[in-house]
Amino acid sequence: MTEIKELKVEDIKKSAGEKACPVGAALYYVTEFLAGPMCGRCFPCAMGSYEARLRLQSIIDGKGSEADVTALKRIAAEMAEASMCKKGKDTAAFITAWINEGVFTAHVEGICPSGECLTFMEYRIIAGKCSACGLCKDACKHNAIIGEKSKPYRNDFPFEIRQRRCAKCGECLTVCPEEAIIVTGKRQAGAGV
Repeated sequence: MTEIKELKVEDIKKSAGEKACPVGAALYYVTEFLAGPMCGRCFPCAMGSYEARLRLQSIIDGKGSEADVTALKRIAAEMAEASMCKKGKDTAAFITAWINEGVFTAHVEGICPSGECLTFMEYRIIAGKCSACGLCKDACKHNAIIGEKSKPYRNDFPFEIRQRRCAKCGECLTVCPEEAIIVTGKRQAGAGV
């Protein structure tokens, strides 16, 4: 019989701290806290953690609003004050550690300052660098890259990435010999990349 190892808040905090994005780290922390060490005995911690997870997921998915950031501040303050144990208070502290630094608001505005949240990133092909070799199209399992391989008797157009189909797996990046594929923030992508 296999023994199930109990998750500890310290382990969750350590793993969450390895993430570059504070919003992603907060989502990871709260999700793991709900899955393991949260006992559910006090209302502020139990309900606050569940609502915080929903709000954080909405922000990470690019659907968040300033109201979500405000709600997270309120939730964390209530958890810090009313949670009966250190675990709930630590969770509140982890949420609030970065909330006043503008990182959460940046996500609401469509920017992940750390560049870790894929929702806010786009893979783009730089037209002037693309040789139309087709290696990226061959590597893409999601059929997100359109274009035709270069032929000597015609003018070729560079390949393009259909953003709605792109899974942001990075396979195209690894095979492009011209380094014509870049990863950029969506907000920057519209500025003529």
